[in-house]
Amino acid sequence: MPQTEEFGEELADFVRRVAELKASRAVPSGDLRTMLDAALFELDHAAERLWPGFERISVDGPTAAASSDRDEQRLLRAVFQRFPLPVVLVDGETVVRRMNVAATGLTGVRGGYATGRPLSGFLTPSDGIAFRSQAAAVARGEGDRSLTVRLQPRPEQPLRATLTGLRPGTEPRTVLLVVLQPVGADDPRGGDQGTFGSRRARAAPDLAETTRHAELLELSDMMTAALLTAPPGEPAEVLRRAADVLHGTFADWVITDETGARPRRTTVLGPRGGPVADVLAQDPADCPLVMETVRCGAPVLQVRPHPEDGFGRDASGAPVLVRTQVTSLLCVALTADPGDPPEGVLSLFRTGARLAFSMAEARAVDVMSRHIALAMRRPG
Repeated sequence: MPQTEEFGEELADFVRRVAELKASRAVPSGDLRTMLDAALFELDHAAERLWPGFERISVDGPTAAASSDRDEQRLLRAVFQRFPLPVVLVDGETVVRRMNVAATGLTGVRGGYATGRPLSGFLTPSDGIAFRSQAAAVARGEGDRSLTVRLQPRPEQPLRATLTGLRPGTEPRTVLLVVLQPVGADDPRGGDQGTFGSRRARAAPDLAETTRHAELLELSDMMTAALLTAPPGEPAEVLRRAADVLHGTFADWVITDETGARPRRTTVLGPRGGPVADVLAQDPADCPLVMETVRCGAPVLQVRPHPEDGFGRDASGAPVLVRTQVTSLLCVALTADPGDPPEGVLSLFRTGARLAFSMAEARAVDVMSRHIALAMRRPG
C-alpha cells in the first residue's frame, strides 16, 4: 500500500535523525543550543506529522485497503465467470486452474471436474500434443500463441484456442489465459440469436454425435446377447465372451482379470503381432492401475497415460503401456452391486492415431461392467 510505504520511509528517516542527535551529546557546550533546536524540531515533526499518519493508517488504512482488495477480487472473479467467451486459466503444463461458465458449456466438462486435470487431455491426441507445446512456449515468455484444436467428444467441430501469459502478483510462475472460440462462429454462445435472445431456428442435428450414440447402442446390444447366451457358472467364459465383443471395433487391446484371494489374468486380446503372450503372463497384482481399480471401484480413464509403468512391466522389464503403444486406456471394475468386492477388472487400450476414449464411452462401459458382473455370478 503506497501510504504505508511512505509512512515507513518517513519513520525510518526520523529514527536515523534521532540517533544522530543522541550522538551530538559529545559536541562542545557552545553548540548545544543548536542541537537543542534540532531536537525540538524533530519532536514537532513527530507530533504534527508522524503521529497523525500512524493513527490514519492503523485505524483506516489496513482495513479499508483489505476490504477494497477483497471487493476487487470478488468483482474480477464475477467478471471471469460471466465473461461471454469461453475462458480457461491453466498453468504451464496446461493443468486447469479455473474455467468459466461459457467454457463449461462449450466443452461439456464441469469446472469442478476439469480443475486439476490437463486441458490437453480433453483434446484429440494430436491436438493435445500441439497445445502442450504452444502452452510451454507461452509460459517461457515467447509471446502469445493461437492454434486450432478439437475436443474429443466433438472432433468435427474445430476451436480456435488463443493463449496469453499472465503473471499475477500472487503467482510464483506464469499462468496462461486460454480463450476458446468455435471456428467461424459469429456468436460465442453458438447459433444465431434473435432480437430478444431466442434462437431463430433450431440447430441442425449433429450427425456425428448421433452416429456415435448408435454405435454405443449397438455395442450394448451385442454385449447383452453375449452375456445372455454365456453358460452359467463359468465366470472365465463370461469374461472371454465380453472381451470378444469389445475387441477390434471398440478397443485395440482387451484384458480381463478375475479377482479373489489373488488376481488372475484370464484373457488378453490384442492386435496381430503384438506382445499378447507377454501381457497374458503378467501378474495383475503387479499392475498399479488394476489394483487401484480393485481398491477404489471407480473407472480409470487416461489419455496419454502417465507414468509409463502405470500398467506394470513385462518379464523383460519393459513398461506394458510402452510396448503396446497405448494412447488412451480405460480400466473398469466388474461390480454387481455398489459396495461389493469386484468380480474382476476389465482393461481396454487404444493405440496409434485412434481417437481416445470419451467420457460417454467410459460411462457406457461402466454400465456394461455391472451386467458382466451379474452374468459372472449366475450359478451353474
